[in-house]
Amino acid sequence: MLKLDGVSKVYRVGAFGGRALTAVSGVGFEVGEGEVVSLIGESGSGKSTIGRMVLRLTRVSGGTITLDGKDISSIRDRKEYYRQVQGVFQDPFSCFNPVFRADRVFAMIKEQYFPGVGAREWRKRVEDALESVRLDPGNVLGKYPHQLSGGQLQRMLIARAVLLDIRLLVADEIISMLDASTRIDVLNLLADLRARGLGILFVTHDLSLGNYVSDRTVVLRDGKIAEMGPTPLVFGDPRHPYTRSLLAAVPRLHTKWTDLPAAEAVDDLPCAYHEAAQESRTRPGLAEVADGHFVACSGGGKAAGAALAKKTLAKKTKETA
Repeated sequence: MLKLDGVSKVYRVGAFGGRALTAVSGVGFEVGEGEVVSLIGESGSGKSTIGRMVLRLTRVSGGTITLDGKDISSIRDRKEYYRQVQGVFQDPFSCFNPVFRADRVFAMIKEQYFPGVGAREWRKRVEDALESVRLDPGNVLGKYPHQLSGGQLQRMLIARAVLLDIRLLVADEIISMLDASTRIDVLNLLADLRARGLGILFVTHDLSLGNYVSDRTVVLRDGKIAEMGPTPLVFGDPRHPYTRSLLAAVPRLHTKWTDLPAAEAVDDLPCAYHEAAQESRTRPGLAEVADGHFVACSGGGKAAGAALAKKTLAKKTKETA
């Protein structure tokens, strides 16, 4: 369904745009029907930029994004594209105009996509969509955004996607502002939609949520893929030191933060996959370590190993002295 191939994004920054800032570099992965793919990484790793490029809110600098084999940048009818692809974002309040009632989003859908549907039939469709996301139409229709909670507004946006019967949902940090009980409701709702065949690109910095909801995981570091593959493999057998560092930093219920292991110095570690990553033709820069499990070179192979050995020797010499 959705495929990213060597996608990059470069911003011009500084005075008169004289400096280039690479936000995303050479990213490639796919999202199939009824599949949840998580984009995981720290702030600034390029997750949201990728989501915005998929939604055509940001132009692609290099590479291609295709939907059913067709480059999305060549689709002139944006309305038809958004009929298939929609996004839900971190702050639901920013998606609603505070001077209009919240259900105006449904009126806009009718105006743009279903102008021939009668008022009675449309209200029935809206009520069915709201009930499918566990909202009581009588409690939310006709209210202003400030009269509803963040969780209710998020579910209204998902109901909008249900009304359109979209094929792909870009969910960008959609539960980071919600309380724990509401999070579970939204996650279970996404699972229901996935069971109906909806593909979901789930953008998050929370590893536990990514592990809970996704079929496949893509770990980003500085705009590049560090590791990706089936979620059980990435979380159960992480190969890249950056992935291991992220997993080690996840707080544990019965462990004090002072007891957490120190993060590995990722750039100083020798890489066992350097040559395979350099020689890969199907996934440039990524070595396939298991079926569908890819890992990037973490430090430049022999050069990194030599640097690490030199650093270790210098440290031991200093301790001896």
